[in-house]
Amino acid sequence: MTLPLEVQYGPAHEVLLESGGQLRPLASSDRIQVNSLHSQGIDRLGSGLSVEARAPDGLVEAFRVTDARRYAMAVQWHPEWKAMESPFSRALFAAFGAACREYARSMRAQ
Repeated sequence: MTLPLEVQYGPAHEVLLESGGQLRPLASSDRIQVNSLHSQGIDRLGSGLSVEARAPDGLVEAFRVTDARRYAMAVQWHPEWKAMESPFSRALFAAFGAACREYARSMRAQ
């Protein structure tokens, strides 16, 4: 039996946002609730990547390219699900939009 989308995409667990990371300033707390639809996870990060968030069991839930010239972030949850109802999702997408606009401005200036 397939569960309703509201259940599938509903909040599943909390993640701890890393102090000093780029995601932490987007939240009103050091923890946020996220959904979890996948059965895979990140065992260890490759060179040049930095942890942005971890699940309570230590599993990496978000990371970024450490020295990226532009916005380069990855999350293991679906922030797009009911994004307008989530202050954190709205902030995350606003940061992404701002990075896109900055990139577009830089390309026009060339």
